[in-house]
Amino acid sequence: MIRLRPQTAAYCMLVLVMLLWAGNSIVGRAVRDDIPPLFLALLRWTGALLVIAPLAVRHLAEDRGAIVRNWPVILLLGLLGVAAFNGFLYSGLRYTTASNGLLVQAAIPALVLLVDFLIFGARAGIGAIIGVALSTFGVVMIIFQGKLGALSQVAFNRGDALILCGVVAWAFYTSLLRLRPKLHAPSFLTVTFAIGVLAMLPLAATEWREIAVMHWTPGVFAAVLYVALLPSVVAFALFNAAVATLGPASAGQAITLMPLFGALLAAVTLGEQLHAHHFAGMGLILGGILVSAFVRSREARRMAAQEGLREA
Repeated sequence: MIRLRPQTAAYCMLVLVMLLWAGNSIVGRAVRDDIPPLFLALLRWTGALLVIAPLAVRHLAEDRGAIVRNWPVILLLGLLGVAAFNGFLYSGLRYTTASNGLLVQAAIPALVLLVDFLIFGARAGIGAIIGVALSTFGVVMIIFQGKLGALSQVAFNRGDALILCGVVAWAFYTSLLRLRPKLHAPSFLTVTFAIGVLAMLPLAATEWREIAVMHWTPGVFAAVLYVALLPSVVAFALFNAAVATLGPASAGQAITLMPLFGALLAAVTLGEQLHAHHFAGMGLILGGILVSAFVRSREARRMAAQEGLREA
């Protein structure tokens, strides 16, 4: 049986997370005319809560004291990462192009570094900055098909503004995960998903007229089932675990994989062709992540060596 190092396992988890979240954006865009966005977010977290809650009953009893003591942090994390990000994302996908949406989300790694510095005083090293810059440039390469002159022709609309609000919320969520109390994973997911449901209920009620005339086709049911299970229960559990191992900045940088996976999924599901700019962007994205991983590994070895000297 192959045993991966914790850091390697965390990066593998992040790859799967970004694949699932790329699928979430594709599904959200595909059903934008079939399901009101805030109602889709409500259905997503209600379904996820129904799945995870039975698995967390025993852990919730054990974690009750920690939940009560740390309710402000848990409430904030639930509002930012569960309710705000997804409500803004689904709403924005109604009004913006896929290229603009991906470009806005590519700002997450840099924003995580900024939030880390503003709140916790964490200073990113030059290696981490270079890694984020390389990955972000790779995203731009994919979005604009290698024609960087197209940047001057970009026009942003209210959909982009909505997604930007979600991106800011996610950057804060990722950075603030370091404050997450020591709860069992099912307990944390259950409580934060419940916060998401309660937050989305009054917002989704504003879409009642659209909800009343919805057509519940097999495609709509499949979309709801997908977003409730894979990008929610599975992806959130893996992402939170990866952040605990790698830290917010390194885990946040993996977001740059989403545009790449979006292009690959479009090629597989929609028959779209892959071109040279896709592979160039892929190389830059992976190169940036490898640079950050190398820097983190070197720093970990240096700290371990210093700890060994102190003990000696």
